[in-house]
Amino acid sequence: MSFDVLWLSRADIDSLGITMLEIMDVVEEGFAAMGRGEVEMPAKIGIHTRKDCFNHSMPCYVGGTLDMAGVKVVSGYPPNQKKGLPYITGLWNMVDPETGLIRAVMDAAWITAWRTGAASGVYARHFGDPDSRCVSIVGLGVQGHMNLRAMIEVFPKIAEVRMFDPFPGQAERFVANMQPLLPNARFVNCGTPRDCVTGADVVITCTPIVEKPERFIKAEWLKPDVLAIAVDYDSAFDAETMSGAVTFTTDSETQYLWTQDHGVYFQNGYPAKPGLHSDMGEICAGSKKGQRAGRRAAVLMGIALDDVMTGYLIYEKALEAKTGTWVQM
Repeated sequence: MSFDVLWLSRADIDSLGITMLEIMDVVEEGFAAMGRGEVEMPAKIGIHTRKDCFNHSMPCYVGGTLDMAGVKVVSGYPPNQKKGLPYITGLWNMVDPETGLIRAVMDAAWITAWRTGAASGVYARHFGDPDSRCVSIVGLGVQGHMNLRAMIEVFPKIAEVRMFDPFPGQAERFVANMQPLLPNARFVNCGTPRDCVTGADVVITCTPIVEKPERFIKAEWLKPDVLAIAVDYDSAFDAETMSGAVTFTTDSETQYLWTQDHGVYFQNGYPAKPGLHSDMGEICAGSKKGQRAGRRAAVLMGIALDDVMTGYLIYEKALEAKTGTWVQM
């Protein structure tokens, strides 16, 4: 017996006009469900066909009153940047929790880009200083753009954006895309990572994830009261940035510790379980509270829960707008 599946391309999703604030709100709702114990989410599994490249499968079920499920198949290939190809590609599959049927298939790169920035925004809601004025972005690709979008939603007083990226032309493209969202802010293209992060209120690293990181951002460069957010695993911040912070938070404690135990990422001084202050489930469910002073640090790995919450938002908006293509299976 056949059934219909809604196909949503990147262009289809773009046409819906979904805002960063909307995605932040649903991602926070998902974190709260996780904190209440309503989420089934195994750690990412994958294959690695080339050095520093991954092909991951990311399933998740959100129970309780939400009752949502989905699986993302996603690839990340850092060498693609030099080839003019996207770093992140993939598909997200929306699963009917009642029947197991696929109800929708959509572009996963769009979901990954927006939900990752949104997760940083939710973290900043709970740990950021509302008076933050200087944001530093290290790595000016898709995640650099999306993370600044999220910070704009949290910090209304942003007056300066510092930028660093070793790839020629990245800073110019970043300013062209982001200056209209912050017309009164000063954008500064820094020549070194140290110049970029020194004295900033918020530092976000958005570099490619690699197995043998250089960890070139040093804790000693950061001001005492700083929000340090890594969306690139342990590739940029040195271990002291995280282990010496007054709070160290991750999006999922279970997934962070599982990844660390498997011996590739978060090694050589990154916090183990005793060094974890919280994960975002505990924060958003209210069992633990964020802090807004001192060095607050986070590794936000990007988890399947965020994909499910964002994917369902897209699906609902697409049905309302009658967008997408129905395909018979």
